[in-house]
Amino acid sequence: MAVDILADEGWGRLNSDRVAARARAGKAGIYRRWPTMAALARHALSTAPLVEVPADGGSLRADLCALLVRWTRPLDRAERAAASLVGAARHDDELRAGLEDALVRPLAGAVRELAAREAARGHELSHERVALLGSVLQALWWQRYTAFGTAPMTAPQVEQLVADVLLPLAEPDPAAGGR
Repeated sequence: MAVDILADEGWGRLNSDRVAARARAGKAGIYRRWPTMAALARHALSTAPLVEVPADGGSLRADLCALLVRWTRPLDRAERAAASLVGAARHDDELRAGLEDALVRPLAGAVRELAAREAARGHELSHERVALLGSVLQALWWQRYTAFGTAPMTAPQVEQLVADVLLPLAEPDPAAGGR
């Protein structure tokens, strides 16, 4: 219910009266479980994944395209809920922690998994390259959530982003002697 309010109406409309009405519950019960609306929002974000590790596609290119496939669709309910919290999270530790748990950590884990697959294929990425790839992906993910009115990317646009931006980040740094 909180996800629906966040997704459809935004953070500013999330309050105990609305949640209680949708849940057909008393406000006291809501406050017993979640002492603040930020705590409730954090819990709501934990109920639907924002990042999923894709099945092994056989190459880093295919894995990255699969990781970003949701970018070819409009924001789903959970993503709209997360997007509604981005601005407020700058000023609220609980909301920031919720976004960290829902997006930042799972995305970092997905990037590490894709890097481990690539290493198993014989192409180990340096720690620095994995970190850079994760940082750029995170920035692009935040941009997806905050670029209001932007249409989803097409599959060819995702493929071009992967080929032109993300794959070069994973290449060895020639200045570092191939690492």
